[in-house]
Amino acid sequence: DGMCWEIRQRYLPAQAHGRFLLKGRGYGSKVDVVVGETDHNSYAILYYQKGRSISVKLYGRSSRVSDAVAEKFEQHVRAVGLSEDVTYYFPTYGFCDSADEFHILD
Repeated sequence: DGMCWEIRQRYLPAQAHGRFLLKGRGYGSKVDVVVGETDHNSYAILYYQKGRSISVKLYGRSSRVSDAVAEKFEQHVRAVGLSEDVTYYFPTYGFCDSADEFHILD
């Protein structure tokens, strides 16, 4: 819609190394987060679990990741029983420098 949005998420450390808790508002809005694999300089593959639902996300430090990283991500997706038809790729953003106070989601 041409508006710049800032999405803030606060990951709280869990008791085990590489595990975090993402808390939302309201009852039952807790999401367990596990770092599946990372190269801190270029990418991170994270598992998100809420109840019995699981998703795998790839975060890159640049808008494009290498083919090798994309393949690693696809391996993690297959390992949890998901397929390519439930994989969504977000478009490349970059026209925003910042969001105004009315377009911040936390």
